[in-house]
Amino acid sequence: MYQTVKGTYDILSEDYRKFEMVNTLFKHFLDLYGYEIMKTPVFEYTGVFSKENDTSDMVTKEMYTFSMNGKDSLTLRPEGTAGIIRSFVQNKMYSKELPVKLAYIEEMFRHERPQKGRQRQFTQLGVENIGDKNPMIDAEVIALGYFFVKTLGLKSIKVCINTLGDATSRLKYKEALKTYFDEYRDQLCYDCQNRLDKNPLRILDCKIDHDLECVKNAPKMHDYLTEESAAYFKKVLEYLDALEIPYTIDNNLVRGLDYYTDTVFEVVSTHEVSGSQSTIFGGGRYDNLVKEMGGPEISGIGFAIGEERLIILAEAEGVFDEYKPYVDAYVIDMTKGSAYALKIANDLRMNSYTTEINYYDRSMKSQFKSSDRKGARFVVIIGEDEMNKNTVMLKDTRTREQYEVNSDELVDKLDLLMEGEDE
Repeated sequence: MYQTVKGTYDILSEDYRKFEMVNTLFKHFLDLYGYEIMKTPVFEYTGVFSKENDTSDMVTKEMYTFSMNGKDSLTLRPEGTAGIIRSFVQNKMYSKELPVKLAYIEEMFRHERPQKGRQRQFTQLGVENIGDKNPMIDAEVIALGYFFVKTLGLKSIKVCINTLGDATSRLKYKEALKTYFDEYRDQLCYDCQNRLDKNPLRILDCKIDHDLECVKNAPKMHDYLTEESAAYFKKVLEYLDALEIPYTIDNNLVRGLDYYTDTVFEVVSTHEVSGSQSTIFGGGRYDNLVKEMGGPEISGIGFAIGEERLIILAEAEGVFDEYKPYVDAYVIDMTKGSAYALKIANDLRMNSYTTEINYYDRSMKSQFKSSDRKGARFVVIIGEDEMNKNTVMLKDTRTREQYEVNSDELVDKLDLLMEGEDE
């Protein structure tokens, strides 16, 4: 018997509904903030994701890379931003009115150790705001994600934020970190010893070394910020205050990808079920990525949400507890499969009433039980008498009232009952 490949899993129908509920709410927030969804190919040329001197774990360890005809190196999409920016440049979207506000709901692929909430094939929800570099935009992007997860029903969350500064600030800070960590090289893990020479910033969020005293006591970015970078970050925080979004400044927050500049952020869960997988979503600003892809000097900012992890946390906080299956009408057919019953069900569907019909030779009692399990708002009963008279027996499951209705008046009767309910 075949099984799913390690690191992948089936999304069964009861769980798929949860994904659909999350996606529907996310799309609602995209509409509120003026973002448009787009799609990129599931694989790209490797250079889209891998840049020279990139030390992120995603690039150095986790990408699914293969060759085509022994020539071109291709990579399955491990994250959303790079492909969006490639498309932005290729399609000359920078000629449009800026900012260009794009979003995605896409499958991603990373070769990492599978665990709860972290699979090798997973779904990300994300946004990218490409155009002007403005602290108001930074705050608004954070607000979109924050209020989305709050509206979904997550309560145990915390916003962590930091700045990586501009190019001048970051260069000074990297030099300070390299000088500092040189004294502790032997205490660092193998990966961090390599990072020390390539990008010492990455040491600060190492999963292995993060509890070392030398990491905790490392120099802080805010001491190396230029006046412009410090003022920019201060303004971002002022806007977050205005939006009444509580936050914590985390000096060791650098995010997992090397293209970030200035504002970086994560929204994490403080719920006990989150464990080591506490990040709900994260992102930051990138000043150079558009230019590196061959476009003009345009900045951008975005975030990505791991949907599987979000759903696990939402389940832990009872977000889906009140959800029950629901259909508008359930057709109880006691005629043993008449075309009349099938036509009634189809007429209801064509008039936008979600409808289930009994297909089996079952008792009325068992069919009523089935309608209860489906959460039917109305039950339409059809027996031989109803079929001969061209009528149905309509039962309102909430009021328990029953009506004999001509088949050609059934939709009007349902409309009338539903209108009365809305008043």
